[in-house]
Amino acid sequence: MNATGYSDLLERFASKTAKVGIIGMGYVGLPLALACAKCGFATTGFDVDDAKVVALGQGRSYLKHISADNIKKAVAAGTLEASSNFSRLSEMDAILICVPTPLASGNEPDLSYVTSTTDVIAKNLKAGQLVVLESTTYPGTTAEVMRPILEARGLKSGEDFYLAYSPEREDPGNPTHETSIIPKVVGGDGADALKLAQALYDQIVVKTVPVSSLDTAEAVKLTENIFRSVNIALVNELKLIYGKMGIDVWEVIEAAKSKPFGYMPFYPGPGLGGHCIPIDPFYLTWRAEQFGQKTRFIELAGEINTAMPGHVVQVLEDALKERFEKDMAGANILVLGVAYKKNIDDVRESPAFAIIEFLEDKGATTAFYDPHVAEIPTTREHMGLAGRPSIEWEASGLADYDAVLIVTDHDGVDYGTLVKESRLVIDTRNSTRTIDDPEGKIIRA
Repeated sequence: MNATGYSDLLERFASKTAKVGIIGMGYVGLPLALACAKCGFATTGFDVDDAKVVALGQGRSYLKHISADNIKKAVAAGTLEASSNFSRLSEMDAILICVPTPLASGNEPDLSYVTSTTDVIAKNLKAGQLVVLESTTYPGTTAEVMRPILEARGLKSGEDFYLAYSPEREDPGNPTHETSIIPKVVGGDGADALKLAQALYDQIVVKTVPVSSLDTAEAVKLTENIFRSVNIALVNELKLIYGKMGIDVWEVIEAAKSKPFGYMPFYPGPGLGGHCIPIDPFYLTWRAEQFGQKTRFIELAGEINTAMPGHVVQVLEDALKERFEKDMAGANILVLGVAYKKNIDDVRESPAFAIIEFLEDKGATTAFYDPHVAEIPTTREHMGLAGRPSIEWEASGLADYDAVLIVTDHDGVDYGTLVKESRLVIDTRNSTRTIDDPEGKIIRA
């Protein structure tokens, strides 16, 4: 026999008459809210940031890769609204959690956002609701951390409410992989919870992929990001090795990817950035230790990727001495790009920040240019950089810098002019690969 409200909830998901609440209107929650609203669900985006709530209510976007037109359409259609009044969670049929899961000191999981959000849900939880965690975390979080909090007031998972885990798969700024066309992995706390979560997401995304448990769904997300982290570390290490041999790793990768089977291209860079790859693997490392297991590949990949900003700075330092007989102390360096990847304004875990700090620790003066980031926001890891503005792009001013260091390969930058007008270019992204360089100004790092 199905538990409280199961049949009614299943019917509301199938008919798209359910009310969906999404907590966290950031890089994950906002695209999900728009996808829910677009397919007809009455969707409420919850956030503690009143500025985001106001912006959404006015049909404005605060994320450059999210179209304001899509927000305006959803608001005008009455399928999307925003609120900072979390007591309204009691009105929702489904509550989806999209909050950060950063690392604490010592590379330990910081679940403070998850637990505080779960506390708020528990205070407003009613029988017959579906609660889904989307934030990336270690296996056991939903069952061992969230479920006891939600059950503390007397309601029971699988009997009174339903609990599921469905990891986000957002790729900010990727125009070919929007939320609705990315298959969704779903795990439930029991058969009813799984069926309900599937019924909801089947309306929102192209396909759902059910798995046997909450823990399995959590492990799927970690596996996806660990796969990327390890392979990026591999090509970063190959870049260092081949560089010493005089071999261009970018040419090697380009040729290798012509093989139609058994190979998938990954690309080196100045370090890892974003909300997933630099952080998520260590969630499994921490969890594995509780079972007496080592994660040697994960930890080695972390060491290699974390060392890349230092390698980039060393390449620049050596180039200044070789080309200009100039020390880093007193050098004037322009960093091109502080977003963690091209064509977005997302700076979370960006390697640019570590690079800037390394440069300044060595006595260099730095400035940055980023067409998508007007000012460095406040981050708890790099508080000293907050508020610094991007310079205006002036080709004639590039010669004022001893070197330009390309950290983010944004489209729309005139790399030909950059090379022509600069004294020295350190390219970490192979973005100048098609540029003629008769004076030998370009060094790939």
